[in-house]
Amino acid sequence: MPLIVEQFICRTDNYGLLVHDPDTGMTAAIDAPEEAPIAEHLTAHGWNLDEIFITHHHADHVEGNIALKRAFGATITGPAMEADRIPGIDRTVRGGDKLLLGDYDIAVMETPGHTLGHISYLIPKARTAFVADTLFAVGCGRVIEGTMEMMWDSLLKLASLPDDTTVYCGHEYTEANIRFALTVEPGNPDLVSRAAEVKALRAEGRMTLPTTIALEKKTNPFLRAGNAERFAELRRRKDAFK
Repeated sequence: MPLIVEQFICRTDNYGLLVHDPDTGMTAAIDAPEEAPIAEHLTAHGWNLDEIFITHHHADHVEGNIALKRAFGATITGPAMEADRIPGIDRTVRGGDKLLLGDYDIAVMETPGHTLGHISYLIPKARTAFVADTLFAVGCGRVIEGTMEMMWDSLLKLASLPDDTTVYCGHEYTEANIRFALTVEPGNPDLVSRAAEVKALRAEGRMTLPTTIALEKKTNPFLRAGNAERFAELRRRKDAFK
């Protein structure tokens, strides 16, 4: 049976993500923004939480670590560069390392910029990537700890994945991201079409993710920047955008 990914809102706009291999019964959470909704979804499905794969140390991605570990006995894995800032961490990984969830190999990708040790998780067999706060739908994360060049390199790394890769992000920011993107490429027909689709989804209270690498290449101004200098200019503009 194919891998199951359960996506739901935590906190205000964080995404909770559960990844379940039905053939082995193994389940992982990608980050732990909040204990209660994650536990509720696990209980509703009758799943145990075996693993918590952390992408970076920010509080809104690790707040549920300790409570979920106590409740379900999960092993917490996270980036080695940020291990001292990740509550309850049991195992550290770096880019190029491999993990296993049931019958699925998981590749660790270093995607710094938002934080210095930010990592993403790729499941090649399922053509699925979990990119947290590096890449958003029609956007990207703020460059908080790293450099613009570092973030640009991380985006290029993600853009090099197969076009049909399904992408799960850390936040529901799509509508706000599109407002900015339309100031950059108002005549982009793919972006205009996506704006209408997202507006309809949000009007119904529905989620706008996941996305795909192909769709981001067509609509995301940061992936379409062309070079690090142009990317940095756009990121600074977005930081000041109201």
